[in-house]
Amino acid sequence: MQTRKKYIFLTFLASWLLLFFFGGDQLRHFAFFSGRKTEARRNWPRWTDRSLLKSFADSEELQSDGDPSLPSPRERRAAWLSVYKNSRCRMETCFDFSRCEKHGFKVFTYPRERDQPLSQSYGKILASIERSRYYTPNPEEACLFILSIDTLDRDHLSGQYVRNVDEKIRGFPLWNGGRNHLIFNLYSGTWPNYTEDLGFDIGQAILAKASFYTESFRPGFDISIPLFPKDHPQRGGEKGWLYQDSVPPKKKYLLVFKGKRYLTGIGSSTRNALHHIHNGKDIISLTTCKHGKDWEKHKDTRCDKDNVDYEKFNYQELLHNSTFCIVPRGRRLGSFRFLEALQAACIPVLLSDGWELPFGEAIDWGKAAVVGNERLLLQIPSAVRCIHPERVLAFQQQTQFLWDAYFSSVDKIVHTTLEIIKDRLLPHRSRSRFLWNTLPGGLLALPEFSTHLGDFPFYYLQHGSSPSEKFTAFIRAVSPAGSLSQPILRLIQAVSGSQYCAQILVLWSCEKPPPPSGKWPQTTVPLTIIQGRGKLSDRFFPYAAIQTDAVLSLDEHTSLSTSEVDFAFTVWRSFPERIVGFPTQSHFWDPEQKRWGYTSKWTNELSIVLAAAAFYHRYYHSLFTEYLPAGLRELVDGLAACEDILMNVLVAAVTKLPPIKVTQRKQHKESVSQQHQDCLNQLADWFGYMPLMSSQLRLDPVLFKDQVSVLRKKYPRLEKP
Repeated sequence: MQTRKKYIFLTFLASWLLLFFFGGDQLRHFAFFSGRKTEARRNWPRWTDRSLLKSFADSEELQSDGDPSLPSPRERRAAWLSVYKNSRCRMETCFDFSRCEKHGFKVFTYPRERDQPLSQSYGKILASIERSRYYTPNPEEACLFILSIDTLDRDHLSGQYVRNVDEKIRGFPLWNGGRNHLIFNLYSGTWPNYTEDLGFDIGQAILAKASFYTESFRPGFDISIPLFPKDHPQRGGEKGWLYQDSVPPKKKYLLVFKGKRYLTGIGSSTRNALHHIHNGKDIISLTTCKHGKDWEKHKDTRCDKDNVDYEKFNYQELLHNSTFCIVPRGRRLGSFRFLEALQAACIPVLLSDGWELPFGEAIDWGKAAVVGNERLLLQIPSAVRCIHPERVLAFQQQTQFLWDAYFSSVDKIVHTTLEIIKDRLLPHRSRSRFLWNTLPGGLLALPEFSTHLGDFPFYYLQHGSSPSEKFTAFIRAVSPAGSLSQPILRLIQAVSGSQYCAQILVLWSCEKPPPPSGKWPQTTVPLTIIQGRGKLSDRFFPYAAIQTDAVLSLDEHTSLSTSEVDFAFTVWRSFPERIVGFPTQSHFWDPEQKRWGYTSKWTNELSIVLAAAAFYHRYYHSLFTEYLPAGLRELVDGLAACEDILMNVLVAAVTKLPPIKVTQRKQHKESVSQQHQDCLNQLADWFGYMPLMSSQLRLDPVLFKDQVSVLRKKYPRLEKP
């Protein structure tokens, strides 16, 4: 056995010696090149190294697509450096936080010169800032500055191109190298390369730009905004096209595109390839060569047929009847069809490599769009076919939410930009991505109120929680006599008798001082007097004394029983995002007067619940005071009973839902004046549309007025006259 092992060992040793002597050179040669290959992989790209491969073209030229009109990497880098000399800017290095400490986040717009050209779109941007809650006319109070020079169109071939911007901004004493400045831009560069050259040095300014290239984008500093047309509405905006009866989500067409096909220049390769996925059935991809003055000089063999097919389909009809819409790059990375697809609930399929998506810092586009690769175009049809119908519907719903929350008007685009910057100043009190991507959206979820989701009225169901089981009664006293009337005494007794009442606050808005504590009735809950400032909007101020989620707003002459209060609060806890109450009004469109009308007639429809007897969430006090601009609150203070209407309009704008009426023993009919009509129309003009929603719903207790024993009814006293 040992002899056998010895022979095996000797044979193995002899084999290795033969391999070493006769194959050593080949092994060393192999190891040498393996090392070089490993080194080549580490230092890629080495395929342009002239020592290994004789080059017949410049290395920069080899990395382009072969189109001489396209910029080389060297040219793109030079153009990028000409714009972003402060390419490493971050909020911590290029923004002066100390300017925002004393007066908070205030925005100043430079005064406009008379002979200075101003495009329609830039005029809308400035107007949006000046009507926002952050605007200040005093530059000493400002945290952020906006130029009055129109910087939207920086294509020097455009008629709206403003020249000598560098000279002008260097003459501004507030410029300070661009520090704490925000610059808006929609179009940069020009034919044929369309680089991101703005034609002036932005310095340390924040750039809010459309068609932002990821290599140029400074994360946490710049902001990518959408490209919007000049007729984009200033405020309000059109609604999305997805309705409740739009299910199932599958539509006539699966995937569509209809647009220009560039024959030469940047962006042409992507659009030229779109005809490969067209099948004429559920995938429609149509292009036309007819654009520009000399398109016929560059037409190819496909142009004539493409132009004929192009006219067979209507673009709006395709948007309405397609599940997915291809959004390829144009001359620049972004295009108008991105917003058009969002509004139409046509899920965008993005083919624009390197595009920093609008508001990507806040918005999760993975829930609303399909991000494709320009080089993998042929895989797009099979990829979208694999998406489950439930997910398709979720995508469509998210497109509608994002359109309405952030993109449907210039106001929303500008305000979203400002809110993102404001969140950077106080990261510990900034909105989470959940708030940005969930109804009602980041603009309507104020971090000043709270950063805890459970404190808002919108997220109880999603988190399986409920609002607090107590409410605060808030009674407004405006009697000129300055004494306690019998109605307010009875009201305090009825409300304090509720098992759900935590405290009673009386807003004393009379000219005379309130009665001493001994004159007020004895109650089982704390009673506190708050001295008002004499303004109608005082009743919706976020007083620190209000600690419960629910607020019961009351007027001193309101007549309610304890049972009515208990039942209304029980209903409100099931609908904490809405206004729930007793006296109602309604609005209507008057075609003869061509304005909104306001009525207190008892009809089957209602759209307003008066604050004289209504439950709502305390968050709406903060939204009323901190979200609405001061000018709107001043309007309310000047018109009688306008604060009721504004609160209903605000809640309807946030929730897209009508208020809820509950049953009441005594019906109170409020008088309607011309001021009510004027208030309603001025509010509709400010919001850009009419947010109020009509309803025919009234909630009564179970067995209400049924012919059954009183012992079986939970609220029998509601039926007593």
